Amino acid sequence: MNRSLDVVSFSVRPSARLIARRQLLSRVQCNKTNSPEAESPFRTVRTIQISYTELKDKRKDLSSKIEEGFGPNGLGILSVSQVPGFSSLRQTLLNLSPRIASLPNDVKSMLEDPESRYNIGWSHGKEKLESGKAAFKALGKLMLDVGQMLAYHCDHYVSKALKFNVGECLQQILIRSRCHKGRLLYYFPKQHSGCTAGTDLSSWCGWHTDHGSLTGLTNGMFLKNGVNVGCPDRAAGLYVRTRDNEIVRVVFGEEEVAYQIGEVTEILSQSLLCATPHCVKAPNGEMAVGIDRSTFALFMQPDWDEFLKFPSEIHRHKEFITPNGTLSFGEYSEALLGKYYY
Repeated sequence: MNRSLDVVSFSVRPSARLIARRQLLSRVQCNKTNSPEAESPFRTVRTIQISYTELKDKRKDLSSKIEEGFGPNGLGILSVSQVPGFSSLRQTLLNLSPRIASLPNDVKSMLEDPESRYNIGWSHGKEKLESGKAAFKALGKLMLDVGQMLAYHCDHYVSKALKFNVGECLQQILIRSRCHKGRLLYYFPKQHSGCTAGTDLSSWCGWHTDHGSLTGLTNGMFLKNGVNVGCPDRAAGLYVRTRDNEIVRVVFGEEEVAYQIGEVTEILSQSLLCATPHCVKAPNGEMAVGIDRSTFALFMQPDWDEFLKFPSEIHRHKEFITPNGTLSFGEYSEALLGKYYY
């Protein structure tokens, strides 16, 4: 049986208050395709790319790329290339997760957090992970900085159709938040080729839509006996359901940072920026045996106590969101937990 492990979760800001003890969802991704396993029956689509140089230039109008990636007809995901320092930080951090996962069971049991449904990482035993903590925060901080730069261009795109106060824009919500959360994820290797864990389309992560503002993703790292290998199955990876109900497999480069829109951003932008349902398929077949996988996700979201001012037209969660009403992000998150988990 394939098992995934939320290795550890830390705030990416040293002074951050760990207010939110719950994060609804996680995802993983498989991209490299150097094996003879069966191709996916679904169409494969490359993410829209923005270079880091383009992104840091506030004078450059990236609205067409923002709309193509995040707009009503987009996949709800795009990637940023050529981010300085990203490649080495990614490799350093992702190589740590198998070491942590190999701790004795009695040690790992002390690090579990069942109250958060194991979605918050290990709240005990951080003293055992000091080397990983620095790498974790370094990568998380870099992805947060790039995400805030991307948010600036998202706001510019949205401002062409909507009027909003500066304090209500996505970038400012992310800048003042102390509620961002990074998650280092480890997926245990399949032990024999007869295992059916990889045959389901959502076998590694079920269909869901992120509930926060913006999610940063690294491409996954696959290891076999400690050696970095490629994804062993061309059909494995991230799948997205488009607005016209087509399911596509989405890929991006391992040197790129991908970002996905969350529901809060879709609601506040009045669907100019769109979140999409997605899932992850595990690799299957003989070549997947003995291969583990590590990845990192950064969930960027408003402060737990920040009040969200909802627009007059609401297309999601109408049962607890009032048009022109307000809810704190914490109240919004708790309502979602009540809807899906209680």
